[in-house]
Amino acid sequence: MAALSYLGVLCLVPLLLNREDAYVAFHARQGTVLWIWTVLSFFALYLPVVGVYLASTSTFLVLAASGYGLLSVLFHQCWKIPGIFALATKL
Repeated sequence: MAALSYLGVLCLVPLLLNREDAYVAFHARQGTVLWIWTVLSFFALYLPVVGVYLASTSTFLVLAASGYGLLSVLFHQCWKIPGIFALATKL
């Protein structure tokens, strides 16, 4: 269930269904922040000139952070994604 947290909109499934499990909730909150970042990066495409670069850079960073999160789940750890964890604790 924790692995779903890093697969885009599927982060809502563990967030809504397994909130009482601290391990799953940890990953679901980080995955939710990454998903929100992805949605917001699509709006960058409407910016002239730099929009494409901003969106592509954001997409790369989200994919890298999601891969890091999936590795964390694979090793059954709670690795804090730098920058993302700080926002996730406010959820």
